[in-house]
Amino acid sequence: MTFIIQQTIVYAVPLMIVALAGVYAERSGIINLALEGIMIFGAFCGVMFVNIMQGQQWVLNAFAQKQYGLLQLVEILAMLTAAILGAVFSLLLSFASINLRADQTIGGTALNLLAPALVLFLVRLLTAQNTLFMSTGDAASWFMLKKTTFGFDKDAELSFIGNTFLHKVYLANYLCILIFIILSIILYKTRFGLRLRSCGENPQAANSLGINVIKMRYAGTTISGALAGMGGFVYALAAANCSSNGDVAGFGFLALAVMIFGNWNPLTIAGASFLFGLFKCISAGYSSIDINMDGVYLLREIGVSPHVYRMLPYVITLIVLAFTSKNSRAPKAEGIPYDKSMR
Repeated sequence: MTFIIQQTIVYAVPLMIVALAGVYAERSGIINLALEGIMIFGAFCGVMFVNIMQGQQWVLNAFAQKQYGLLQLVEILAMLTAAILGAVFSLLLSFASINLRADQTIGGTALNLLAPALVLFLVRLLTAQNTLFMSTGDAASWFMLKKTTFGFDKDAELSFIGNTFLHKVYLANYLCILIFIILSIILYKTRFGLRLRSCGENPQAANSLGINVIKMRYAGTTISGALAGMGGFVYALAAANCSSNGDVAGFGFLALAVMIFGNWNPLTIAGASFLFGLFKCISAGYSSIDINMDGVYLLREIGVSPHVYRMLPYVITLIVLAFTSKNSRAPKAEGIPYDKSMR
């Protein structure tokens, strides 16, 4: 159970934070189909930051002396770097959609095509190979929380909850959950959130009340880019051993599905993310999941093809969307270029 819960969190948290990224953009009136591309770019930026920091002597000393608090600082700075550069990358979509009034679907698709090509070009330019790795060690040994991080003796036994949530987990996942909660409250309980949502429902009415629709849409898309970039790095850190190769396994598109299934509501999105995260956990770790039937790895032994397990999250996505998308209610003005003269 510890393995299943930890792996579900690993896959659910990036989905959750990137789905919220889609909510911020679409609540402001911009369709952000570029979540996949921004995730890819954010993953590269975060991994590159970690790679550079590993060459710094104080970081190497911290690892050698097991000063895990300093290593967590590197992890937080890498998240911040990915968020900032993801926000910058999303400005391409903002400018095309808001200033040029271009088709937002085509703009997002263009960024999805640009990001992996750009990242692969940079990776090959910098490393002469197709994947950018951490320079030494692996993500588990560098950034996983240890028992000693919380002041426990390294030989002390932890309870089930301690082993599951405090040992061999990533601080980045908990930071993303905290950010998700804070931004959800901001979106639905503050004046800024109300103004942002009004721009996605009726921008002309919002403008008549003195709200700057263009600034609010820029704000929504920029926050969306920051969250997607952060989600990309968290995925690369926890699910890809802190490597970047121009791919995030379709998590950006899965996040869009989670957003639609969650009806643009953060609480429902969180539940949907953990549902999809569970199936992704099964697809990725089916050979290690033991449900304690005579010590047999049941999922590996029942004769089902591994390809079926790998397809499982995406098949579940199609099934869920087929039954729930007709009841979803998108913001009324999403995807419609804002024209101040229209009424």
